[in-house]
Amino acid sequence: MKEFIRCIEMFESAKEREGFVEAGKNRMKKTRRVGRILRVVLGFALAGLLLSGAVQAHDAPEGSFGFSHLRTTRVPIASVEVVRTYPHDPGAFTQGLFFHRGFFFESTGLAGRSSLTRRDVATGKILDSVSLAGEYFGEGLVLFQDRIYQLTWQNETVFIYDARTFCLLRKLRYSGEGWGLTTDGRRLLMSNGTSTLTFRDPGSFKILRKIHAQDGETPVDRLNELEFVRGEIWANVFTTDLIVRISPKDGRVKGWIDLSVLRSYLPAHASVDVLNGIAWDAGSGRLFVTGKYWPYVFEIRLSGASGRRP
Repeated sequence: MKEFIRCIEMFESAKEREGFVEAGKNRMKKTRRVGRILRVVLGFALAGLLLSGAVQAHDAPEGSFGFSHLRTTRVPIASVEVVRTYPHDPGAFTQGLFFHRGFFFESTGLAGRSSLTRRDVATGKILDSVSLAGEYFGEGLVLFQDRIYQLTWQNETVFIYDARTFCLLRKLRYSGEGWGLTTDGRRLLMSNGTSTLTFRDPGSFKILRKIHAQDGETPVDRLNELEFVRGEIWANVFTTDLIVRISPKDGRVKGWIDLSVLRSYLPAHASVDVLNGIAWDAGSGRLFVTGKYWPYVFEIRLSGASGRRP
């Protein structure tokens, strides 16, 4: 109910600003930027419906940015171009994704349906799979050396597998919720649905330090799935079509990526959920994204005057 009320408030606020946008049409560059952001505020009001599957792919708003404060952000906002599409299981509630040696590794959620899989990129076929016990809700996923780490949402447990055999090696405990997981090559980086990113020791999973994502003076919360891309932490922002680029040094936001164009590639009547899942192929520089119940994984590249290619 709180989420619904907040969506309605944002919708009403957006309607109040419609007159300003119309009046400013002659201010070409500035108006286009403001208009895109206002369309996302309207889209944010539909987020609750989208999560329930009541909103289908063709109903999703264009130009979704999600946060009204982006109207005043001083960092670049990039758009994306689709390079190629790959099949993805439309029944997968994607919580974590990474690319390794020519395969996608994916963590899916929901109690009783959570799993870890290795999939063929070209066909989406499952090559290896491990199902979690019914009480666990799978979350973020990362490869560190020869180990795969898989978070759980509210079970406060991280599973550690042998990356080659998928044999469970250890289970470690942590406090609080688990959302996204990545690595900078030395430490594990974890999100919990807030603006906080926690650096953890791979051996013990103990906390080493924390940073807080901020765009200027504004905290950026609901950080979800994570990927480490050329020295930056990239995070899906829950219920939006955004990826935020974060400095691992101090949490400062270095840029935003608008992926709302991807919804035009989804089947018109597909009951899809939120954007979630980033995978970086460091060897070739390829970038992949997907979402919960999305029928495709998209290979994308950044575009737009305000963006830079990864």
